Amino acid sequence: MPMQIYRPPVVLPQLHVRHDAEVTVRRARVADVTRLYEIINYYAARGDMLPKTLDQLYNRVRSFNVAEAGGEVVGCVALQIVWADMAEVVSLAVHPDFQGRGLGRQLVELLYDEISELGIPTLYTLTLQVGFFRSLGFREVPRLRLPHKIWQDCVNCAKQDHCDEIAMVRPVGRADMLES
Repeated sequence: MPMQIYRPPVVLPQLHVRHDAEVTVRRARVADVTRLYEIINYYAARGDMLPKTLDQLYNRVRSFNVAEAGGEVVGCVALQIVWADMAEVVSLAVHPDFQGRGLGRQLVELLYDEISELGIPTLYTLTLQVGFFRSLGFREVPRLRLPHKIWQDCVNCAKQDHCDEIAMVRPVGRADMLES
């Protein structure tokens, strides 16, 4: 029996805040989960990222940071600790009305301090946005250089046999980059 792919309803949230409103970044709250679900799954439906269920988001809400404008969540990112020496940037998304303002960069850079405090030397991502992550100091590596990711998440992924994501790493602090 073929694996069923989860397909959430896709609705781009309509914002009630001006696109030039001031933005702050903070830890996510349980009340943010519905908006996280909408933004992430909007991009998932376009093929830009993997979908998330409400269950996954509630279970991982403490891993998320959000960008907020006028009381509305307009962007998000999560940090997933994968092993003693690696953490992953996951679910990076910015509402289209707020793109081009550096929010994606700000959300990822926030993770640098967080993993440094945790003593994790390497941040990585699997992405289709190679240029964006390259501009943040990430470099491409073969996916097989991320064995914990492959065995933890990729083994159950619907894209497993036809993955088009690029593995990228960035050392944080004094860490050396993974060799390619």
